[in-house]
Amino acid sequence: MTGRNGRTGRRLAAGIAVAGVAGLGLLALPGGADAQPALPPVSPEDLLSSVLTAKPGSFDGTVQLDNQLGLPALPDLPQAANGTSSAEVWSGGDGKGRMQIPSATGERTLVSDGTTFWAWNSDDRTVAKGTRQPDQTRAPVADPTKAATDAISALQPTSTVSVDGTDEVAGRPVYDLVLSPKPTERTLLREVRIAVDAQERMPLRLTVLAQGSSTPALQVGFTDLTFGPQDPERFTFTPPAGATVKDAPSRDVQQQQRDKPTVVGDGWDRVVVEKVPQNNPDRARDLAGLGTPTSGSWGSGRVIKTAVATAIVTDDGRVAVGAVPEQVLSETLSK
Repeated sequence: MTGRNGRTGRRLAAGIAVAGVAGLGLLALPGGADAQPALPPVSPEDLLSSVLTAKPGSFDGTVQLDNQLGLPALPDLPQAANGTSSAEVWSGGDGKGRMQIPSATGERTLVSDGTTFWAWNSDDRTVAKGTRQPDQTRAPVADPTKAATDAISALQPTSTVSVDGTDEVAGRPVYDLVLSPKPTERTLLREVRIAVDAQERMPLRLTVLAQGSSTPALQVGFTDLTFGPQDPERFTFTPPAGATVKDAPSRDVQQQQRDKPTVVGDGWDRVVVEKVPQNNPDRARDLAGLGTPTSGSWGSGRVIKTAVATAIVTDDGRVAVGAVPEQVLSETLSK
């Protein structure tokens, strides 16, 4: 794993990439002329409840991320850049999982045997080893199921929820669950669409659309998916010869190593403010260099804008991010 500075870079990127959907911080493709699957009617409330309580069985598949946010490739998060990327995923139940994310120069592999978690980076030939935490092999940037359930948990209380017919994802019939912000929410987002597997009630695709646009800004979804028993060897890991193995700090230690973020508001217009670590000035400059100059009663800094989220990096070392206009961030920083 990377250190706390890398996590801050990823947090900012994820906050923009997920557009505040998951609380900080992976577009529906046209269905074509094919007929929609005929499925039994289901109410939005029942579909939502079934997603949150679903316990899908073992599976393997391919996940594709389509990104039109307009960001550059960020350190430790090349998926932030415009374009399409993919990952291979396996789930064996009982906390067992594997994810392989290719990059331009190599591959990152995340493996959990249910007790121990491994993270392999082929670029620098390092392995981080630690005690598995819940959902540790499920990164939102490459996992539509986790991204969707996180979105539901964060947005449901401030959303209008509906079911917009049926569709197919990875050859499986799905219900289209739609979350739209209530009129009181000051957000850049128009709606979040979640394709829910009709049988397993597992989210198979997450789509984010911005206000005033019919073109999805961000989508992560399965292109191939098979449910069934998995080879146990998929969930074991032996560090390659010559690899450097490091102990990954526990989640409690990670939280102690950085200041607790300040969260203002909830739902669609939630804003998260935290400090940029000052022991890595190069990383701080990288973050600030992404935007354009801005200022307010809170001071000065740089603003980073996408269709679905905004971030302000202040000169005094703070980062504010949310799926909101710049004005909302400025008001938050001024409090």
